Amino acid sequence: MRYFIELSYNGKCYHGWQRQPNAISVQEILENGLSKLLKTDITIFGAGRTDAGVHAKQMYAHFDINFSINREMLVFKLNSFLPKDICVQSLHQVTSNTHARFNAISREYYYLISLEKNVFNYENSYYFKKKLNIQKMNEAAVILYEYKNFKCFSRSNTDVKTYNCNILLAKWVLDSKFQLVFTIQADRFLRNMVRAIVGTMIDVGLGITSIEEFHDILKSKDRRKAGASAPAHGLFLSKIVYDNAIFLVNDKSK
Repeated sequence: MRYFIELSYNGKCYHGWQRQPNAISVQEILENGLSKLLKTDITIFGAGRTDAGVHAKQMYAHFDINFSINREMLVFKLNSFLPKDICVQSLHQVTSNTHARFNAISREYYYLISLEKNVFNYENSYYFKKKLNIQKMNEAAVILYEYKNFKCFSRSNTDVKTYNCNILLAKWVLDSKFQLVFTIQADRFLRNMVRAIVGTMIDVGLGITSIEEFHDILKSKDRRKAGASAPAHGLFLSKIVYDNAIFLVNDKSK
């Protein structure tokens, strides 16, 4: 039987989602917790990978097990067992051929920029002192719809078959007087892509990079032409969308 696990986490203390040999990751913590509670070795497969320090309000992963489980009880036990910066929301039984990564229809991220010094949110938003031209930044956001290849915003030496992504949403909103939010949705994202886009758009907002030059960066397919990546702590994976048909309605293990 295959299950989807829905969770959220604060990425501050983790070296990203994916298990690594010499650094602590969210995947490792979750696998250890599941393996101990279910008394069998559990391997989980995430819907994607977040970089070190990046947060997730909604992440999905799947795992297989050959016996029935009480989903509600396992969620309760996991949340008692896991550290305070990782929380499991739910478990869903899915069809046996469903993959958390490959069956995702779209993913959404948002990036928070704080326009004032705030002692309560400095760990999960990027405090930026200089004045930004939000209108110009939104002009740059609209340009993203015109392109498919985003190699210029991808981390170098990334092992991917294609740099093409379909951008479904990209916009900047002044959420309050002192908080600027960038939301971006696509069918897939490249490693470091969102942070590189945000960093480059900040240059647009500062007048360092013109709209014409933003076009040129995208056409170049060269990461060296784009701006520096925005800090990880302002980035959140916020939503992953699946076809509802993958979730089994008659789940007797609940």
